[in-house]
Amino acid sequence: MVDWEIWLKTDAVDVFVAAARTAEVPVSDDRLTFPEQTVVLVTASRQVILPLVQQSAGVMALAKPSTTAEFFDNLPIEEQDRWTADLLRRIRFARVDRETRWITILAGVSVGHPLIAPALDPADRFAANPAWGVEDIYGHGTGMAGLALYGDLTTALQSATAITVRHRLESVKIIPDAGENPHHLLGTLTRRAIDAAEVRAERTRVFTLASTTSDDHPHDGAPTSWSTEIDQLAAGTSGRERERRLILTSAGNVPSPKHLTTRYHAVCDAQDEELEAPSQAWNAITVGAYTDKVVLGDGVAGRPLAPRGDLSPHSKTASWTSTWPIKPDVVLEGGNLLLDDFPPALTCGDLSLLTTHHNVAARNFTSFEATSAATALAARMTARLWSAHPNFWPETVRALLVSSARWTPAMLSHLPDNPTKGDYDRLFCRYGYGVPNLPRARRSATDMVTLIIEDEIIPYIHSDTVGAEAVHNEIKLHRLPWPENTLRRLRNRPVTLRVALSTFVEPNPAEAARGRKLRYGSRGLRFKLKRAEETARQFQARINRAASSEDGRAPAAATDEDGWMFGTRRRDVGSLHIDELTCPASDLARRDLLAVHPVGGWWKKKLRPGQEVPRARYVLVIEIDAENEGADLYTEVELAIAAMVTAQAEV
Repeated sequence: MVDWEIWLKTDAVDVFVAAARTAEVPVSDDRLTFPEQTVVLVTASRQVILPLVQQSAGVMALAKPSTTAEFFDNLPIEEQDRWTADLLRRIRFARVDRETRWITILAGVSVGHPLIAPALDPADRFAANPAWGVEDIYGHGTGMAGLALYGDLTTALQSATAITVRHRLESVKIIPDAGENPHHLLGTLTRRAIDAAEVRAERTRVFTLASTTSDDHPHDGAPTSWSTEIDQLAAGTSGRERERRLILTSAGNVPSPKHLTTRYHAVCDAQDEELEAPSQAWNAITVGAYTDKVVLGDGVAGRPLAPRGDLSPHSKTASWTSTWPIKPDVVLEGGNLLLDDFPPALTCGDLSLLTTHHNVAARNFTSFEATSAATALAARMTARLWSAHPNFWPETVRALLVSSARWTPAMLSHLPDNPTKGDYDRLFCRYGYGVPNLPRARRSATDMVTLIIEDEIIPYIHSDTVGAEAVHNEIKLHRLPWPENTLRRLRNRPVTLRVALSTFVEPNPAEAARGRKLRYGSRGLRFKLKRAEETARQFQARINRAASSEDGRAPAAATDEDGWMFGTRRRDVGSLHIDELTCPASDLARRDLLAVHPVGGWWKKKLRPGQEVPRARYVLVIEIDAENEGADLYTEVELAIAAMVTAQAEV
């Protein structure tokens, strides 16, 4: 397999990408855009790429990319200054307004770098402990800052087009320059760090944490004091501002000296390399790493350890396959390792990302890798998504980002032929839901449409009897504005439905410690979809039977597994539930009711002192994809929603 640059006329990009995916040729999301041409990066053998190029209109040139992070990192400081100046001339920082999102990096960041300074006011640097300084001594926070602003600078520096940056940075140091934080204070220091930033309460933030601890190993997915505090902060029940927060955490890193052979998956999958706390937090977006970095410069001995599109050797994975949330949620680029005839594997500039150096007097650029790099890229993607939809809740942005993720061909290659639902466990533990895709998360095409529902539910009702447990109170039914005419015309052609249900739970680790794992969260919510042959009455009866069980699963005779790819065992965990099914279009036209219902949670057993009957916010993200059948789903759904709004207004 070879990496190729495909130079295309700009108006031919979408057609080429669609053809490449049909041919199962991996296409990178990274692109270079010039006034009349766009460069798309793909991976394929010469035998596959040549017919694809010859059959595609708009291809201007075919080339092999060779410039890596190592090239820029090794330049003399004077040359680095010139590259930086050229990049700065092409950057436009959008004015700050209500759409601006702030990436709050929970680490120190150096403000003197010319690429950092326009986006980070010195007054926006804080420390969890006022006695600490705010400078970045070791380079971790500044490296994250460069990636959070621009992505991999290897791509940005080679581009000739203008770059617009709409988000800004804040930094809060949570690790002292000397010594370590006591384990029991990690949650407290994180809360203090967030409080320090939220002195400016008018900002909307993406909190980005790439510090982890192995002191809680093995936790096997169970909550720890640090992860529980992350859950409280996200739910808005802790911190200075009692508002819900969007928090990203890294998965933690495998030490590169542990990789002695090509069997690196076994090392990353080992229980002693499980995801580190606080990455098992239910409400956070946990970011692991994969890699597309496989190009080596001339004269480099050895080979990339990981194949393109597979797990980064740096990334830790989950050791659990049930009960606790699917973690990581997503994976982004974290770099690769070089393995030669003299193990262990080593970091290599050619296989790393490029970012900003913390000591600009010495140099402008440095290589960067692992799950910290991946988390910074995820923060950038999240901020850009939220800026495009500034009114969305944090729960909504989380659902959109994670639901946009897909597994790469390299990841799917680990499945057997005709996989069962249990076969997906390995993929979830390594990659979560896969690699997120920003265009998919923030736009709808004519043959793919996304419905977003933000709502709330009163899950339980309490009696006046002392000590009595609450009962389930409410089920929310959502009638889906399916494009019935279009779906019926497609008849037996396959249509894919993907549903994400996102809510932030209030944690109670005491319930998990008692063995009531499903009551760690304040409430559990589940979704169910009407079957094609069911009546609305039969559907509601099935929901009632499912809701009556502690975990929300219906009795065996009334299971909801038909057609769903992942199934309830993997779907109904944590506070973010995602599943998809593919069915004939005519069947989907009749599956037009979706229910959200409560199951067990600690709110059902008891409430906080003085707490009123609580309402639970939730978000549904529902995507239907006609898979290039030429159907205009978007227009018909838009008309159906308009008709529903008009009917409600007339009532």
